[in-house]
Amino acid sequence: MAKRSLQASPIGIKQAKRAFTDKGWTQENLAGEVNLKTRQPVWRFFTGRPIERYTFIEICSVLELNWRETAANPPAESGLGQTSININALVNKVRSQRRDRIQDQCGILQLLDTNRPVGIENIYVDVNILQEIVSQQWLNISDFKNHHLKKFDRFGDFRSEQHISGMKAVETHSKLRILGKPGSGKTTFLQHLAIQSNQGNFASDRVPMFITLRDFADDSQKTGELSLFNYISSELFAGDSEHSLSEILREGRMLLLLDGLDEVLHRDNTAILKEIRRFSEKYSQNLFIVTCRTAAKSLSLKGFTDVEITTFSQSQIVSFAQKWFAVFTKTNDCDRVDLANEFIEKLDLPENLPFRRLAITPLFLHLVCWVFHRQKQFPHNRTEFYKQCLELLLGKWDEIKGIERDKFYQGFSLPQKLELMSQIAAATFERDDYLFEQQTVEQYINDFIGKLPNSPTEPEELQLDSEVVLKAIELQHGLLTERVRGIFSFSSLTFQEYLTARKIVANHLQSLEPALERLVDRITEPRWREIFLLTAAMLRNADFLVQLMKQKIDALIAPDPYLQEFLTWTTQIVIAQPTLAATGAFYLGLTQTPLHPNIQSHWHFSPEQQQVLQDYYDAKQLLVDCLNSNCKLTAEVRQQIETTLLLPQVKLIQKEWIDTPQPDMRILGSPSPHR
Repeated sequence: MAKRSLQASPIGIKQAKRAFTDKGWTQENLAGEVNLKTRQPVWRFFTGRPIERYTFIEICSVLELNWRETAANPPAESGLGQTSININALVNKVRSQRRDRIQDQCGILQLLDTNRPVGIENIYVDVNILQEIVSQQWLNISDFKNHHLKKFDRFGDFRSEQHISGMKAVETHSKLRILGKPGSGKTTFLQHLAIQSNQGNFASDRVPMFITLRDFADDSQKTGELSLFNYISSELFAGDSEHSLSEILREGRMLLLLDGLDEVLHRDNTAILKEIRRFSEKYSQNLFIVTCRTAAKSLSLKGFTDVEITTFSQSQIVSFAQKWFAVFTKTNDCDRVDLANEFIEKLDLPENLPFRRLAITPLFLHLVCWVFHRQKQFPHNRTEFYKQCLELLLGKWDEIKGIERDKFYQGFSLPQKLELMSQIAAATFERDDYLFEQQTVEQYINDFIGKLPNSPTEPEELQLDSEVVLKAIELQHGLLTERVRGIFSFSSLTFQEYLTARKIVANHLQSLEPALERLVDRITEPRWREIFLLTAAMLRNADFLVQLMKQKIDALIAPDPYLQEFLTWTTQIVIAQPTLAATGAFYLGLTQTPLHPNIQSHWHFSPEQQQVLQDYYDAKQLLVDCLNSNCKLTAEVRQQIETTLLLPQVKLIQKEWIDTPQPDMRILGSPSPHR
């Protein structure tokens, strides 16, 4: 059996004192590094007196000495075999003792807005890991202006084929820091690793330890002692069992899962980072995995490899949805499968693209599944769903997790945060900027802060505050995210569109500008289509908007008598054969090869006229979509729009008034239909 105590030889003492001097420490410093409560064992070590074997080895390790060469009469090499047997027994014993605790701590998820916990393995989908952090690349905005759609996809994220599975990443690196945006699944991934270790499927020869760094920081504040060793010891063992933990750590037999580096208050960041670095260097043979939001990547950890969780692929979305509906659908297996398949099928429909853009992270995919599950369809009123998602990101998410952030940006009220984000969204969308430079967005923030009560007046102070707010926005809720160095975008185009529409409605209600008139000027631009639908849904009364749209649509054709004559002819056909009105491309089809055998067309159009007809049809389709949405219209305006929808401008002008028009109908410049 290995000796219970060791003492330094005279030569070993000289080597130890030289190494100690080189460190520039006091004996109290060295005692702290070895996690000793007093410096007495250090004094005994330097005076050649016997001390506990594990303490002797720890002191030598910290001083970077070979303990066998330092000790007087070290134990024979054969003792190592017994040590190996003992460490295996110790690890197995601690793993067994920890099994229930790990299961309670990591085996259950309480998903947002659900009334019951879910077993993690019933819903978990393995994440994909980018080995290259995209936001650390140096690129110019011009690199994306013409080609950004090739790298910046329609779902608002950069795609890369160079990714590996999460399990592959942790099997490759012994010190790993996993970055990810809010709701990307960082904590769930760590919990999954803990459960897999518990079950013997991963790191089965190590003791799993899941630590929420926010809890560790809070505990350190209470005890006045910042020591991962002591914190772990109090979690693993009862009583004086530091030597057992030292054995496990020295032999590299622990799996350390440290969650939420970004969730530690700024005042504690430096100390926590220093302790993790010190601990991971001292016990480097163990497996360390730390999670942190991507925006806090500047909190660097020496010796750790940074990787980043990327968004869900189509196959991951399908897998998650199938598991989700299997868990939450309280019917038979066939109904669960049918509902999951219906969800997956409808999610890929063009009209549900805004939901598809959001469903690339576990957090929002869960919410999209939840709203579909309750209504058995995607909601017609998308604006209320987006509003709830934003409120979640802007405050509720941190509140649910019990995270306390620094106060400057956190002092903004929810309406102020929404107003700021709406201003940025509207300004960038107006300029067709899905990607924008850091100085651009900081200027928008600067302008907003400058109008707040008691705002700083010095330009330099305003600029510094703008930088702080931008970093807080990215860190706390990720609504704005740094795609590559110095280039930002909204985390999802869906949010940029919703916030742009919100700004238009706010300006209209406050009569700050002719907001709806400016919007209607964009009626032929396809990228504004979603803005029209969202704006119509958010207005308390959409009469004025749809009237403006109808007026603008009629004006597209009004200057061209030939097109007016063509539309008069098509109207007569529609009246004669009403079923033709239901064909989606009726007007466009008549300008090309006839779609219907009984129609003989001799009309000839220039390319410019064909484009006008295309714009005319698309704009009318948009108007119809607004009418069919949940926008609020008076019965009179709805009837007036619907009865004149297919009439060309010349026919509208030829009609005479019979009923007295409503005052706000005069913007159409044409009488209501004769009935």
